[in-house]
Amino acid sequence: MLLLTAASCSRDTFFQPDARVDFATPLPAAADSARVTAGRHYHRGPGGRLLLGPHYRRAWAEPVTLPVLTPATVVPGGLAFAKMGGGFQTISMTMTDSAGRSYAVRSIDKDPYKTLPKALRQGFILATVRDATAAAMPYGAFVVPPLATAAGVLHASPRAFYVRADETGLGEASEKFRGKVVLLERKYEGKPNIDGPVAGAEDLVETEDLLPNRYASQRHQLDGAAYLRARLLDLWLGDWDRHEGQWSWAAYAQPGHRLLWKPVPQDRDQVFFRFDDGVASWVVSKLVKKFRTFRPRYQSIEGYTRNASFVDERALAAVPRATYRATALDLQQRLTDAVIEVAVRQGLPPEVYRLEGPRLVASLKARRAALPQAAEKFYRLKSEQVLIAGTDQAERFEVERLNDTATVVSVYSLENDKVGRGETLLYRRRFNPQDTRRVRLHGLQGKDEFVVSGSVRRSPFIDIYGGPGEDLVQDSSRVAGLRKRTRFFDTARNNDFRPGPETKNKTAHNVFSHAFDRDGSGR
Repeated sequence: MLLLTAASCSRDTFFQPDARVDFATPLPAAADSARVTAGRHYHRGPGGRLLLGPHYRRAWAEPVTLPVLTPATVVPGGLAFAKMGGGFQTISMTMTDSAGRSYAVRSIDKDPYKTLPKALRQGFILATVRDATAAAMPYGAFVVPPLATAAGVLHASPRAFYVRADETGLGEASEKFRGKVVLLERKYEGKPNIDGPVAGAEDLVETEDLLPNRYASQRHQLDGAAYLRARLLDLWLGDWDRHEGQWSWAAYAQPGHRLLWKPVPQDRDQVFFRFDDGVASWVVSKLVKKFRTFRPRYQSIEGYTRNASFVDERALAAVPRATYRATALDLQQRLTDAVIEVAVRQGLPPEVYRLEGPRLVASLKARRAALPQAAEKFYRLKSEQVLIAGTDQAERFEVERLNDTATVVSVYSLENDKVGRGETLLYRRRFNPQDTRRVRLHGLQGKDEFVVSGSVRRSPFIDIYGGPGEDLVQDSSRVAGLRKRTRFFDTARNNDFRPGPETKNKTAHNVFSHAFDRDGSGR
């Protein structure tokens, strides 16, 4: 019955007509603030809350006072419309200031209409999926900046505004944004935006532009330690939506003409997510693991991190267990009670703080206490299978099966004349087969060498993907047991293949093994 009632909400009438509480009365031209609700259409009666969950409905429906967005004065020199955004659920656009710096403007409310198959874009399914937006804390993103600062993680600093119902200063986007509560923040993408938290960077790009460069040249390296720090902050905040599109990367010059890329997290719309508190939403949470609820105890680490698995696999490949624990302990020291309390009180509107603030503060403190345990689970999850990729230049991969608890993988450059003599080591990590079941080596293009040695009783499986070009594979290792622990995937011809007793030949008369997803487009 409740779902049938929800189905009666058509596409045009589901959302509030205007965020202003008294929208029937025109807003004075000189008004600099307005009394608004983020989404009073998420209010439900007792039956609806029982079935679908209380979520953050009170926060969405609670009237708060927000400043009115005035494009001409919101930043020095004003903002001008640049282009519409391409988000599937959020109405978004890019604006620029007089210096060419970019700003994102996004509606706080969401509409998942375009994410559903056409056959489901109507009736109770659409209405129920739309209702799930109430599981997000509408003002959560504004709590994050001081926490990220204390944690040592680069970040943007969003602000909330109301867009007038008669606004005309947003160019062709004016009609879409009228009457809405929006988030305004700097976009840290592109060289014109190198300032503030990324001052001193050489370049500033999105993930889809970074990774192809990383795999093309040894000059580019990802800062795994900085990325881990950002990811542990994500876990602590319960931010499960960290796919590759949610990151920018700032490049910093290193010796040997190299660039070290540090992550800049973006879009904090899903922090403090609260979902499994209704009958129907509890069932969905058991079926869709990524919908994890923020509470004092961590839920599934695998669920929290599923959306970020593509970037995690590439950025955390060199990070050892000790760094996970050390980073978690450091975050515990940085994220003090005072930091948490000030961030929550200043980030939430006073009316919403009274509803949610004390509970949010208590949950953050409890999760902070358990952060080292969460980091250990995260390490185990990400260390079960490890991807080590070279570049399109020539590398030598050395696998040393030292003993039953240590297999060391090192990657050296064979391009000394290009990267500088004496700086040939690109990668090194020690693997314990108790933690790591399989290591996948991708040589990509270039004439690569793979050398495997050592005699042990236990070792991870080593999968070698030579990639295009002629490669050398030499395996003199031995591991006790009947199953061969070194496998070579490549074309059947044009390689110098020197197998040993531990080598399983998986070459074929096709190039399927050369496939490697460089930017996430192959998923």
